[in-house]
Amino acid sequence: MRGIFIIGLLVGCSLIGYAQEGKTPEDIQREKANQERAAKSNLDTVKTYGWKHSMVTGLNLTQVSFKDWVGGGENALAYTVWLKGESVQDLEQTEWSNSYSFDFGQTRVGSQGLRKTDDDIYLQTLFIYKLGSNINPYVSATLRTQFATGYNYTDTADIAISKFFDPAYLTQSAGVAFQPVPEVTTRLGAGLREIITSEYPSYADDPATTEIEKTKVLGGLESVTDVKVNFADNMTYTGKLEMFDAFIHMDQIIVRSDNTISAKVNKYVSVNFNVQIINDVSVSPLTQIKESLALGISYILL
Repeated sequence: MRGIFIIGLLVGCSLIGYAQEGKTPEDIQREKANQERAAKSNLDTVKTYGWKHSMVTGLNLTQVSFKDWVGGGENALAYTVWLKGESVQDLEQTEWSNSYSFDFGQTRVGSQGLRKTDDDIYLQTLFIYKLGSNINPYVSATLRTQFATGYNYTDTADIAISKFFDPAYLTQSAGVAFQPVPEVTTRLGAGLREIITSEYPSYADDPATTEIEKTKVLGGLESVTDVKVNFADNMTYTGKLEMFDAFIHMDQIIVRSDNTISAKVNKYVSVNFNVQIINDVSVSPLTQIKESLALGISYILL
């Protein structure tokens, strides 16, 4: 039996050697590369399920300094510390994603003290049941608030107008999610939007009543669209558009848009351009716009 195995092995080696006769080293190398690409392609098509985690932190800086500058001007320093992350459990029938974003920044201009410029806590959980198509049912909940006391700065005083969890915005919704392309996800559903306050009830108070309300609950329609596009080797656009239309005020849609273009200089350094637009007549009759351009340092934790 052992002799038959040895004879078969010798015959196989002879056939391989015969098949490779007449082939150049370039032909053999080309075949090897094709086999490696085919093996990698087969691995890429295998769907992996389970938890996936990501977390990135960074620091954005803007600085201006003058000395004997005849054109005039004031020294300025601004910074923003941020942390963003996501944990996603992707299974065959369901997808559960939990994302979070924390931002805090201050600025100093001339002899003025530090003043807050960025302050945001955003938490989101989203559960999607897969029906085998691009349209799937979902349930979600989001929470948005801030870390520190916010002030309205005037020439004579700094007036406190908000603080941690005052106000806090909590939204729960259920509906359908649609992903036409991998870069775009949008969802539409019915939901509840709660505004919670304590010392600063103006965010939740109804001016039409004599009583001061510290909480407000609104039922309505919610729409959220997320976009992430890599439009160059080192440039990425990330956008989120949130809209909530309360049933009792169908003509007053609350809109919040957050748009960021990030250009990577190298592994750790990037340039970030951000524009935020908020239209909420219950807070201000004017459309709020914030724009920032800063050099950023980022580090991948997970």
